[in-house]
Amino acid sequence: MTEQATGAPKPQPRARSGGATNPVPAQPATPITGAQSLIRALEEVGADTVFGIPGGAILPAYDPMMDSTKVRHVLVRHEQGAGHAATGYAQATGKVGVCMATSGPGATNLVTPLADAHMDSVPLVAITGQVASGLIGTDGFQEADICGISMPVTKHNFLVRDPDDIPKTIAEAFHIASTGRPGPVVVDIAKDALQGKTTFRWPPQTDLPGYRPVTKPHGKQIREAARLIAEAERPVLYVGGGVLKAHATAELKVLAELTGAPVTTTLMGIGAFPDSHPQHLGMPGMHGTVAAVTSLQKADLIVALGARFDDRVTGKLDSFAPYAKIVHADIDPAEIGKNRAADVPIVGDAREVIADLIVAVQGELGEARGSGHGDGGARPYAEWWAQLDRWRETYPLGYDLPEDGSLAPQQVIQRIGELAPDDTIFAAGVGQHQMWAAHFIKYERPATWLNSGGLGTMGYAVPAALGAKVGRPDRPVWAIDGDGCFQMTNQELVTAAVNGVPMKVAIINNGALGMVRQWQTLFYNERYSNTKLHDGEAGEPHKGTRVPDFVKLAEAMGCVGIRCEDPAQLDAVIEKANSINDRPVVVDFIVHEDAMVWPMVAAGTSNDEVMAARGVRPDFGDGEED
Repeated sequence: MTEQATGAPKPQPRARSGGATNPVPAQPATPITGAQSLIRALEEVGADTVFGIPGGAILPAYDPMMDSTKVRHVLVRHEQGAGHAATGYAQATGKVGVCMATSGPGATNLVTPLADAHMDSVPLVAITGQVASGLIGTDGFQEADICGISMPVTKHNFLVRDPDDIPKTIAEAFHIASTGRPGPVVVDIAKDALQGKTTFRWPPQTDLPGYRPVTKPHGKQIREAARLIAEAERPVLYVGGGVLKAHATAELKVLAELTGAPVTTTLMGIGAFPDSHPQHLGMPGMHGTVAAVTSLQKADLIVALGARFDDRVTGKLDSFAPYAKIVHADIDPAEIGKNRAADVPIVGDAREVIADLIVAVQGELGEARGSGHGDGGARPYAEWWAQLDRWRETYPLGYDLPEDGSLAPQQVIQRIGELAPDDTIFAAGVGQHQMWAAHFIKYERPATWLNSGGLGTMGYAVPAALGAKVGRPDRPVWAIDGDGCFQMTNQELVTAAVNGVPMKVAIINNGALGMVRQWQTLFYNERYSNTKLHDGEAGEPHKGTRVPDFVKLAEAMGCVGIRCEDPAQLDAVIEKANSINDRPVVVDFIVHEDAMVWPMVAAGTSNDEVMAARGVRPDFGDGEED
C-alpha cells in the first residue's frame, strides 16, 4: 500500500548545505466521512465507552464505530437508559460519560438524563443525529429541535451542519463538559454532515472566547474566610458534591482536622468525608440527621464548599441558619448568593479553595489550634462539640423491626452495606430506599455513592449501576432500588446480561410508591390514592409487589433471580448474591410497607421543626437560642 493510499503525508526533504532544495508538497490526507471523523475525534478525546441505540439519522456514525478498537459501544434498550448509564459511568470513573441517540424521539428520550446530569453537575456528552440540513425546520420525519428542547437543562449544546466542524466541536464539547462546573453538553449532528466528506485534523483549533472558568480563588477572600473560622465559636463545614467533582476529599480531611469543626455532607456530597470520622455529623436536610440539621440551624459560621443551599437542605429559607455568617465557595459564581447571601463569596475550584484555606487557617490558628479534633490535643470548640455530641447521642439514626416478623427495609439495606466488600459502589433510585441507603450504608471513600439528587429521577438506579460497572469492572456494584423505580428502567438488565456486566440489584419491595405513601400517611389522612403497587389482599400489607414477579422477570432477562422474605435468611441471600459474578443478580426483598424515613423536616417548614421520629420533636435543652 502506498503512502498516498493510506493518507500519510510524505516526509519533507531537508535542504543541504551549499544549495537549496525545493520542498516536495505533502500529499493531502485521504478524505473520510464526517461519521469517520466523529469516531476518530471520540478516540482522540479518550472516550472508551458509548451507551446508545442506532436509528436513521445517527446510523452513518454506527458504521465506522464498528471498526474502532478504542471505543466500545453498549447497546441499551431505551435512550433514557443510555443517558443514566453514561451518568453512572461518569460518576464512578470521573471521566466524561458519552451517550448516543438518533433524531426525534431518540433525542427527546435523553432529556430526562440530561436534566438529571445538569442538576447534579455530571460531565456528559450526548451525541444525537439530526435530519439532513435541508430538512431542518420543515417538520421532517423524526425531526425535533433537541438543541432548543435541551437548552434549559444542558451546560451547552451544538448543532453541526458541516463535516469539517466535527472534530473541533467534539473537542470543545468534552472540554466544556469536564471543566469548571461539570455538566451535560449536546452535540446534534445533521445526517448530511455525517455522510459528507472531510479531512481529519487533530488537535483542532478550538474557539471558546466566552468560556473562562475561574479556578483560582481570590487571596483576600481566602484570608477573610480564615479569619472568620478562627473567630467562630460554632462553625460547620457544609460539604456538597463539588468537593467530589474537584477530587478534593484529601484536602477536606486536612482542613476539617486542622479546624476541628463539625462536617455535614449533602446527599450529593456523601463519600467526600468518611462516615466513620468523629467530626462527621451526617447528612443535613429534609431527611438529614438531627445533629446535622440542627448544627446548621445553631451555627454562627457555615463554610459551604461546593454546595448550593438547595431547598431540601435549607427548609424554609427565611428561617435557615439565622445566627450564621456564610462563607460560600463554589466554582459557579451563579450559585453564590442565589439562595442565601454570602458574607464571604469565594469563586474557585474546591480543591484549590480548600488548599489555600488550609494555609490561611494555619496562619490564623497557630500551633495551639493546629492539633485538630481527636488527636490528643486540646479539643477546639469544646462547648459546641458538647452540644453536638448530646444531639447525636440522644437522637441517633435507628429503626424498629416490624412486629409481625417481616423484614424491615432499613435492616436489608444496612446488611447489604455491611456484607459488601469495602470498595463496593452503590447506586440508588429515588424515594424511601434512597434515604435509607444514604443513612444505613457507611461510605468511607469517594465515588462509592451514586444517586439522582437534584432531579430525583425514578428509574435512575439500574442503568446508572450498569454504567458504573462498565466503567469500573473491577469493583462490585449494587443498585438499591424500589419496586416502583425498578419498573421504570429494568429492561437495562437485558443490556447487562447480554454484555456480561455482573451488577447486583436489591429491590426494596414494599408494594407501594413508598415515599409518596409516607406523605399520604402524614399529610393526607392515610388516603392512599394510587400508590399501591402490589396485588395482595387487604390485611396482607407486607407481601410486596407480585405483578410482575420480579424473580421470574429477572430470570427472563438473563439474570439470577432470588426472593427473600425471612429475616433469618437475609445474610445467606446477600452472601449468595455477592458470590455470583458471571451474571447480573436481582434480589426481591419483601419488606413491610409501613416503614417510614426519619428524621424528617416537612416540606415548606423550618428546619427548627425537625422530627426525629413520628410524634417525636427533639428537645435541644441548654444552649438553644430561641
